[in-house]
Amino acid sequence: MTPSVSPSPTSAAAATPRSAARSAAPGMAPLSAKARAAGLLDIRTIIPDALVDLRYKTSDNFVGVRLYPADARCLVHRSMAAGLITAAARLRREGFRLVFWDCYRPHSVQVHMFKIVPNPDWVARPGPYATSHESGRSVDVTLAYASPATPCASARRVGGRCLLSMGTNFDDFTARAHAFATDGVSSTAQRNRAVLRHAMNAGGIVVYAGEWWHFDGPGSGVPRPHLDAPLS
Repeated sequence: MTPSVSPSPTSAAAATPRSAARSAAPGMAPLSAKARAAGLLDIRTIIPDALVDLRYKTSDNFVGVRLYPADARCLVHRSMAAGLITAAARLRREGFRLVFWDCYRPHSVQVHMFKIVPNPDWVARPGPYATSHESGRSVDVTLAYASPATPCASARRVGGRCLLSMGTNFDDFTARAHAFATDGVSSTAQRNRAVLRHAMNAGGIVVYAGEWWHFDGPGSGVPRPHLDAPLS
């Protein structure tokens, strides 16, 4: 939930592939004019096999209420496209798929989150400029097995596919959620976190040390005007 300093853009992550330049794919409603003007893309136009489980459009999140509309999409800034494509391709070769828990987050939602939990150690304090999720340059992700037939101990599935063990749930505010935590985190979960980090790093997208699921793309820490774009 707390924004981190972004990495320097790499040539692979800074470029936007032509295939990711569309704001909608066949059968998908076009994005709003505001979203297109802000350079936002639906993750499904970038990674067609991405699994989207936006936790803030349900009550299954740390605030316990729905914060996004039911038709909310996972939107990311086009500067993240190449890096996410690289990460997803690497994971695909290893038998995994990316699961997106959160992407672009409107400023109004960030303000609402902070009103519910006014603790800057848990929720980033809203400011006059957009960074991280509010600028569409950060994502919260985890991993699932690519094959729906893969057996696993996890009770949670997304798109019929089992999530890998990562040691904590999303938005866990204990020390075990730190990206490189070892105390109280099984060796299996540590390995799975490393697989996720290495794949994202290959695309120039780096983990925030305080949360194993939060990754920052190029320019995520640069203050920018609020996008004020809808999620649908």
